[in-house]
Amino acid sequence: MDAHSSISNDRHSPGGGVIDAHQHFWKFDPIRDAWINQDMAVIRRDFMPADLKPLLDDAGVDGCMVVQSDSSEEENAFQLANADRHDFIKGVVGWLDLQSPALEERLSYYQRFPKMKGFRHILQGESDRALMLRPEFMRGIRLLERYGFAYDILIYPDQLGYAREFVRALPEQRFVIDHIAKPHIRDRYITEEWISAIREVASSRNVFCKVSGMVTEADWRHWEPAHLRPYIDTVVEAFGMDRLMFGSDWPVCLVAADYRQVIQVVRDYFASFSKEEQAAFFGGNARFFYHL
Repeated sequence: MDAHSSISNDRHSPGGGVIDAHQHFWKFDPIRDAWINQDMAVIRRDFMPADLKPLLDDAGVDGCMVVQSDSSEEENAFQLANADRHDFIKGVVGWLDLQSPALEERLSYYQRFPKMKGFRHILQGESDRALMLRPEFMRGIRLLERYGFAYDILIYPDQLGYAREFVRALPEQRFVIDHIAKPHIRDRYITEEWISAIREVASSRNVFCKVSGMVTEADWRHWEPAHLRPYIDTVVEAFGMDRLMFGSDWPVCLVAADYRQVIQVVRDYFASFSKEEQAAFFGGNARFFYHL
């Protein structure tokens, strides 16, 4: 699909509001949140809805999707409680053990919560890089499809080949690649392997992509918008404007940039695109994908 091709359905109509499709809340626990190391000292504290709302208002963002950062059902309860108290939180991407024999019962339970929109597993941290292709895991994804939930794919570039097989085997499931699969932006060298693999995954029309997390993968102290443009170019060409969505990755982004800097990068990049394409990227696609 051409990046500037005409898009006609309702989710691309201007005026629907801006949605941040990827951010987090947590009450910092140094043991549970050990991934937040000393190099990331700026985010070794609590981040709650009251911290984010002024930033959204300042940036002209109308709502957000909160995504799990802890792999537990306690995390689901915490995020659903936040969403219940704050209308600007439009949905939750939670966590479940997708290989559990009890998965169907848990999915039935979470159907009671209108703001529970999908689930995620932190595949990037698994020693089995092809965990997603295990029969038990794929059975879990088929149950997500049956119960109407989306799935966020959190991987590193070395897992894109497995992801291609994964999404092709489950063509009716809604998938979204988080953080453009975390390419090595800090090296300022865009590899043909990543480009080719992203294109292969994008060839499955059931897969969307979040333009998020880029500053975290860049050189935190010396990144510039120009360093990110080749990566955005690639996903625009691969996915087209009907399957991309904006995500801030706040507060993780704070290791490299504040909220306004993150959103300004993509606002500047897409400034020459049509109003319909911008409306899709900044909200319409997220509403469509997550059934907001």
